[in-house]
Amino acid sequence: MAVSLSPAKLVLLAVHLAVKADIDSLTALAARHDAVLRKELVLRILLTYLPETIQSSNYVGFLEQVESGNFPDTTTQTIDCAPVEGLAEEDATKKVRKLRLLPLQDPERPEDDPLTLFLLKRSYKVDEEAGLLDELPSLLLPFLDHSPYVRNLLISTILPLLRRNCEYYPQDPIPYTLSAFEKLPGPVAVNLLLSQTGIRPEDLQLAGRDFRGLIGPWLYDEKKWAHAKQKNASPGGDDAEGICPGWDGVLQLITSQASKNWKLAVNVFEQWDGPPDADLSGWGVLRLSDEQKELVSRTYAQAALASAYLIPEASSEALEGAYSIVSKAAKLCDLEPLAPLPSARALLPPLAEQITQDILPAKNATYMRNDLLSKSNPLTSPTNAPTTFLQALTLSAHILTTAGCACTVRKAGELALLQDEREQKAQAIKLIHAMGSNGPNTDDKYWIRARHEILWLRDWGAEEAAWAETVPNGIFSQLKREFLEVEILKALLSNTKYTLARSLYEDSPDRPIGLELLKDTIQATAMSAYDNASNPNRTRGGLKKCDEIIKSFPKTIEKSDPVAKRIEALLQATHALSEFRLVLKQGEPFTPIVLRVHTDPISIIEKILEQNPKSYTRIHDLLDLGARMVQAGLTARDKSVLSNEEEAALRAKAERRITAMCIDAALTEDDYETAYSYVVNRLSALKSPPSAGQDDYSWKAALQAGKYRRTSRTVRPTHLGNSSANADIRHLEQRIECLATALRIAPPPTLQEILNAYRRAEEELDAALKAEAEQEDDWDARGDTMHVMPTMPGGFNTTAPATKQSAKAASSSSRRQQAEEAAPMSLFDLSRASVLSAQKNLSALSGLQRSAGFGLGAGGGRKSMDSTTGHSATGSVSGGDDNVEDAHKRTRKRDQLKNAAMGTLVSGVGWLVGAPASAPGPGRE
Repeated sequence: MAVSLSPAKLVLLAVHLAVKADIDSLTALAARHDAVLRKELVLRILLTYLPETIQSSNYVGFLEQVESGNFPDTTTQTIDCAPVEGLAEEDATKKVRKLRLLPLQDPERPEDDPLTLFLLKRSYKVDEEAGLLDELPSLLLPFLDHSPYVRNLLISTILPLLRRNCEYYPQDPIPYTLSAFEKLPGPVAVNLLLSQTGIRPEDLQLAGRDFRGLIGPWLYDEKKWAHAKQKNASPGGDDAEGICPGWDGVLQLITSQASKNWKLAVNVFEQWDGPPDADLSGWGVLRLSDEQKELVSRTYAQAALASAYLIPEASSEALEGAYSIVSKAAKLCDLEPLAPLPSARALLPPLAEQITQDILPAKNATYMRNDLLSKSNPLTSPTNAPTTFLQALTLSAHILTTAGCACTVRKAGELALLQDEREQKAQAIKLIHAMGSNGPNTDDKYWIRARHEILWLRDWGAEEAAWAETVPNGIFSQLKREFLEVEILKALLSNTKYTLARSLYEDSPDRPIGLELLKDTIQATAMSAYDNASNPNRTRGGLKKCDEIIKSFPKTIEKSDPVAKRIEALLQATHALSEFRLVLKQGEPFTPIVLRVHTDPISIIEKILEQNPKSYTRIHDLLDLGARMVQAGLTARDKSVLSNEEEAALRAKAERRITAMCIDAALTEDDYETAYSYVVNRLSALKSPPSAGQDDYSWKAALQAGKYRRTSRTVRPTHLGNSSANADIRHLEQRIECLATALRIAPPPTLQEILNAYRRAEEELDAALKAEAEQEDDWDARGDTMHVMPTMPGGFNTTAPATKQSAKAASSSSRRQQAEEAAPMSLFDLSRASVLSAQKNLSALSGLQRSAGFGLGAGGGRKSMDSTTGHSATGSVSGGDDNVEDAHKRTRKRDQLKNAAMGTLVSGVGWLVGAPASAPGPGRE
């Protein structure tokens, strides 16, 4: 420098060089005039006028020289003084006064030295004016050891903000300056730093990086930490130890994410060990007191336990994540390490003894939702008992969920703490059903493990002796073990694991289920299989399973057991129905359960007869079906066991009713011959024990058969036997026999209706006989006229007409006698005849049938009722006119039927003539 400058001009020149960012000239100027350009003045000039855009590396060396006072040799360096040389001294002084240099002093840091104050203020200004946050490390790193404030600023504020905005998420920077961010409340700053963490699924694996690289450095500043149990407001509640509001915000953020984005929370705990696990880029080490370290570790572990309760998803992945953070909590608190989840599932460790009673009261259920970070929360306190309890809940929820019965940790906790027996029972049944539906049903090992898991869920591995007098702790603690064993047995049987079920519950020495309960369970499961069957064929589906279940426990249910007999009869009856077309409701095919729950199962046979043409001809099959229904107990649901007498009575009643149904069906299909055969061959022979109840079917069926009238649709008989060749007369005779049967078996109040039908049938028969006789006379007359012979040799022609006339007269006389005998009797005469033949009741008819050979064959043929077949009605030998003798036989047969049937009416209609109840008298012959 050739000229000498005044102090004012030196200051102005230094300002000029700072504005121009001429660091070399400024260095030479400061070195030569250090008496005027003192350290504080130079720093203020730089702070005020040095451009913020200049790279920090260009002037960091100068700062070090100013701080140390050791400048390099600049004697050879030329300084351009032209900008200030021409100024008058007075003008220079005025300009210096107007410079308004920024102060270095900071009321918040009165003890700081000028360089520290310059570095701090220069950092804020570079960020605010130029936005060159990434230039600050170059500025401050050389001075890390100069002041802790510089280190704090660089590590706790600049480093996390620089990583957040420039390295991790440059596409979404935080809109705060360095100074403004530094002044934010702790929880707000934490939320800003982590606002992009884990939002994208692909970023979840970077959760540990973000907490380690953002939160770790941010917590470096000691001013963020309180000391020695200082109480502050915190998310954990009034009794929480707020050692650091920012740390409390971290814990709150993690737990809130657990309920929203549980995968993020799980990744945080898996990848980050808390504040000591911080990436400070090698610029420092987080220093916490032992008490602070213990509190940080405890609160972080508590947040882990809280997060496990807050995970809302009931999936295998979510529960595996919950288990992992419970394991992390145990590690953080130096508790006994948890076995990996697959090993824990395989071993199902005994956890009950480690869970203290203060965990189990029902009131603690509220702590799974509220005050999770509170020090007083007994469920999230990171000690052995709460951690073990949460491990048990997580294992329980995982067992349920993987079986197909979704359950969260919190739901498992409610089952264990609230101890609602109804809810536990519903959940247990749902679980066992899910295991049967979703598991490999053919694997015995699977079922053995499933049984072990279900029983473990009841007591969490407690020894039976230890819990003999206390309630177990598991999520099924209110359920008796026998109940669970019964449900497991049902599942085994439903999934056809008969051999395994028999080995566990019948052959096992300890017999987990009592004999009677085992028997009831087998029966109930068999019936459940039956009820769920869709096919009535016993060789398929549910009926086959029902049969197999009953037979799979031969020691418990023997073949002679009433239960086995009933079920066998039920299967036989159901299988028999499979041979017919049967629809009970329109559009719904018959299913086996319909038979079991039907209030009147015998009526189903009526549906069979309606829907299957000619099925009445299979009366033997239908009667056997009815007998099976009775044997199966379907007709007497109010009694579990029937005596032999009761069963016989019910079978007789069913037989009569089914026979009557077949008769009605045959009449409906105009097959009168079959209906007639069923009446005279079956109804007549059936006897109903008194205990069978009123028989309102048989007599009605016989009456309907007696009222039936032939039409063009009536099926013709295949053979006539000894019956009349006249179809009308034969049909009337059959109707009268049916009505006679109805009279024998009908109750007294119904006899009048049957008598009326009987009288009308007799009248029609008499009319038919007269018409037949007149027709025969007419034919005989025509024959006599057509066959008059001429005079024959030997004079026979003169006697022949007389002989024919005599025979004709005899024939006419016989027919008149027959008509008189066949004349219908009035009701009064019928009643008087009934009085006279009272002693001949039903037994008389039976005796008559045996002595006279009266009856009908299966094909409708009728046997002769006269044991003396060679005599006519008058006692003469019937050599010339068989019609007379046949008519006499029909008349006698009708009288015999009437005499036998009217014996039944003595007590019923005898009052008409004032006859005694058992008036003796000979029958008509």
